[in-house]
Amino acid sequence: MKTCLFLLLALPLAAQSTKPDVLQRIDASKAVYDEIALKIWNYAEVGYQEVKSSGLLQDQLRREGFQVEAGVAGIPTAFVATFGSGSPVIGVLAEFDALPGISQEAVPEKKDRPGSTAGHACGHHLFGTGSVQAAVAVKDWLRATGGKGTIRVYGSPAEEGGSGKVYLVRAGLFNDVDAVVHWHASDRNTVTMMPSLANRSGKFRFHGVASHAAASPERGRSALDGVEAMDHMVNMLREHVPETTRMHYVITHGGEAPNVVPAFAEVYYYVRSPSREIVSDVWARVEQAATGAALGTGTKVDWEITGGVHELLPNEVLGRVMQQSLEAVGGVTYTPEERAFALKIGQTVYGRAPAPETAALIQPFNPNPPREGGGSTDVGDVSWTVPTVGIRIATWAPGTPSHSWQAVACGGTSLGLKGMNVAAKTMAGALIDYFTRPDVIAQAKAELNKRRGSDFKYRALLGDRPPALNYRD
Repeated sequence: MKTCLFLLLALPLAAQSTKPDVLQRIDASKAVYDEIALKIWNYAEVGYQEVKSSGLLQDQLRREGFQVEAGVAGIPTAFVATFGSGSPVIGVLAEFDALPGISQEAVPEKKDRPGSTAGHACGHHLFGTGSVQAAVAVKDWLRATGGKGTIRVYGSPAEEGGSGKVYLVRAGLFNDVDAVVHWHASDRNTVTMMPSLANRSGKFRFHGVASHAAASPERGRSALDGVEAMDHMVNMLREHVPETTRMHYVITHGGEAPNVVPAFAEVYYYVRSPSREIVSDVWARVEQAATGAALGTGTKVDWEITGGVHELLPNEVLGRVMQQSLEAVGGVTYTPEERAFALKIGQTVYGRAPAPETAALIQPFNPNPPREGGGSTDVGDVSWTVPTVGIRIATWAPGTPSHSWQAVACGGTSLGLKGMNVAAKTMAGALIDYFTRPDVIAQAKAELNKRRGSDFKYRALLGDRPPALNYRD
């Protein structure tokens, strides 16, 4: 660490006046941010419990001269870090939550990490750290050049189902922002122009009457029967919803013992669609299924909406500038040892390995890509509020799916760290363009206003509920 800090200090601040110098400074700081990312990978803290991860990023930003406001929007692990003053105000999103149930060591075969039940299977340890690294580099550029404007980092917890950014949007924390930049771990290098899926999630809790399942079953009312009846009705509903709709569930509690009629059972649901209106319509039918299931099984049911996000609204104007930056930086090149690791990972996914060399390729810019499924993200709510652009960078071996042990493994190695370095440099390059080209910002805002319509009014899909800080309990 001392050597890395010396390298940072050895690079004259005045050298931060050109974009190549900014990228050079990011390379000089690589070891510092690699260490931060790996610490967060080891912490593997799930949504709204990312105390150490959030604190680590906040400490780094304070050391770099940012003013940090912690605990924003009623979320202890959320923060806003600011440097500079005046316009434009450019935001950078930073995530850091892990996924439960995916523990893995940084090796190319399935191997749980002792003492851990969660893992960074979506690469948010890289996301948060790389975003901070890019913001710090741009801060140095602003200070060295005397440039006008404000760089702001949004520490965004609980992206995985907790809808952390929705509360930040709802609290008005993006109201004065001119543009927002984000990135995500992936197995390829591309500017994100595909819309994500809108999503609403919640937990349905059935309450029955306990009884001996053999001696007096007639006295019991099974809460698990209520859950299973609901699930059966929702599964039949799949035939009668728009084909792009996605519905998933897990039974989080089904009872304690087979010979006890369960007095309590819970099922956790997601409903997704390219349209938030369809999500709302289908969710209402899921609620009706829950009510019917309770009526039919003699139980009672209540539910809590724990998350809800808009579909992503990409911005072509910002995207074209980001594409230029990505092409200038280039993709990820593996050493022979890294290539061998990637091949082993690929064999566990497909039985044969996709070419590791594809990690070096930059995908062509496509403002209207064909929809190929997709997940959901609370970045969607940000994108309906302020012009937003994102990139996906090859931090995983080509072909690696997200939310897999393979993604956790890659993220804990130099494969992930090299991708993070590419992301930081790409974002920093684009950020400088956004700061120095008011025409781009003006065009991006015009595009947003046109696409969302003059009568658009933001309404959070999770309503006015407070942050679901215990949704991972």
